[in-house]
Amino acid sequence: MAFADNQLLPALFGTRGRHLAQIEKALGVSLVSRGNLVAINGPGDASSRARRVLESLYHRLEGGENVDAADVAVALGMAAHPDGPPPDITIATPRGRLSPRSPLQAAYIQAMRERELVFALGPAGTGKTWLAVFQAVALLLAGDVDRIILSRPAVEAGERIGFLPGDMREKVDPYLRPIYDALYAALPAERVGRLLESGVIEIAPLAFMRGRTLRNAFILLDEAQNATRAQMKMFLTRIGPHSRMVVTGDPTQLDLPSGSPSGLEDAARMLHGLDGVSVLRFTQADVTRHPLVARIVAAYDAAGTGGGA
Repeated sequence: MAFADNQLLPALFGTRGRHLAQIEKALGVSLVSRGNLVAINGPGDASSRARRVLESLYHRLEGGENVDAADVAVALGMAAHPDGPPPDITIATPRGRLSPRSPLQAAYIQAMRERELVFALGPAGTGKTWLAVFQAVALLLAGDVDRIILSRPAVEAGERIGFLPGDMREKVDPYLRPIYDALYAALPAERVGRLLESGVIEIAPLAFMRGRTLRNAFILLDEAQNATRAQMKMFLTRIGPHSRMVVTGDPTQLDLPSGSPSGLEDAARMLHGLDGVSVLRFTQADVTRHPLVARIVAAYDAAGTGGGA
């Protein structure tokens, strides 16, 4: 393999060739670098996979992203899927570019670009909320939407947030911290503040969405497993012209009162296959972890004390 930009190669190869050694150990190949060339020796399938890993990591560096051991591990996993995402499936924001860390994340990004309504179901750590917020910011900055609406059920307060102290934002902030974290990762903090103050980014508890028609907006409902069937129907029918809607949640983490069925699975099942709708289901295999975390979890599992990590 030949690489055009020699200045990117130290980051590609890693300190003292650690990234190359990581690829060699994972795939059972030999990688020898000389100048801007890398020779790959090994079985055909493993060699092809090593080439895809190096191409993916080099593309990250070309886009201004960093490469570390965790990124190499993700690239190794992605390269196991020959029909994985094309290299341009990234989301660009003022704080940097975000690349998919699994084939299903890539499909999720593509779905948010192409469909009016996207459901993303699955466990925490699969990037459902993070990717949706980054995509919302990218569309806002490109002028494709005029505003971002972020909503979440305030189940722990029984939706009676009027009894809590503070203004509307102070009342719902505790329920929206993961969304704020993603916003601050995509945009400088002062810009997030200005957009919130101007109403371009709006935080709205699910109970306050009734009666609205949301035009030219990116609308995200997070933790949607805690929406009832009636609330879900109400929310889905808020979408107006030139809007995009994303609904995320983990059906196994239900906080609704006993006997109250969740509207998330119901809606995903009923609307699957409709024109303009995409339903993606993430699993534990799609959780992107630091390699050390994965080893820690494996050790606990081996000891029979997994604890649901």
